[in-house]
Amino acid sequence: MPRIAIIQTNTGIDAAANAAALAEAIATAAGEGAAMVFTPEMSGLLDRDRDRAAASLRKENEDAVLVAVREAAAKAGVWVQLGSLALRRQDPRMANRGFVIDDAGNIRARYDKMHLFDVDLANGERYRESAAYAGGDRPVVVGTPVGRMGLSICYDMRFPDLYRALSDAGAEVLSVPAAFTRPTGQAHWHVLLRARAIEAGAWVVAAAQTGEHQDGRATYGHSLVVDPWGQVMLDMGEAPGIGYAEIDPAVTADVRTRVPALRHRRAIPAPVVIG
Repeated sequence: MPRIAIIQTNTGIDAAANAAALAEAIATAAGEGAAMVFTPEMSGLLDRDRDRAAASLRKENEDAVLVAVREAAAKAGVWVQLGSLALRRQDPRMANRGFVIDDAGNIRARYDKMHLFDVDLANGERYRESAAYAGGDRPVVVGTPVGRMGLSICYDMRFPDLYRALSDAGAEVLSVPAAFTRPTGQAHWHVLLRARAIEAGAWVVAAAQTGEHQDGRATYGHSLVVDPWGQVMLDMGEAPGIGYAEIDPAVTADVRTRVPALRHRRAIPAPVVIG
């Protein structure tokens, strides 16, 4: 059974320091026998001061954190699912982009977060992720040492249609890197991730940011590995660090045989609305 590692981080506002910490953790995880390493959303920089963050933001081919992670993967001979980085695009908005990097340091897949969080709250708080980021336009499934993997990022987890598309395309493992807030994490993190695993009959690996960050925000932590039956196999709590789990493909096959919901899916027409 392939072993995976999750790096649960408290990412700060210094991209160079974050890159060095990721490279060190990747080497440690590989030394402990991990075939694949998972990192959270915004692994390279977490800074809500957009003017200050702008000095560190680069296009993909110029991003120092991506270079460092690719070099670390190649040096350690381990695959990495780099949860996401904030990257410049040709237009003014950025991409929230995740990567799958193989054990030679090659980029095997890219995924841009599709669902963006825009909301006006009753207390006057206003969030406009779409003001800074452009949403992705397609799901991605990629072959990895732990199985065919469907990619997603954070807020995506609230949209089951995405995971239906990923499992319909053959995904056996769902990666859900995140930087979840504490209130929503306490209310929804475990139940949503367990639901996604059960619906898809797939493993869920959710690497998360945690703790009090340099930019003033607080994230929930609790990086999870959930099996296809919905059992939590790893919960890292709130401390930064590295956690390990094994992904057993036999469990996926067994669950999908016992509950063959994927074979029973139907195209759903528009409902009849009465009254």
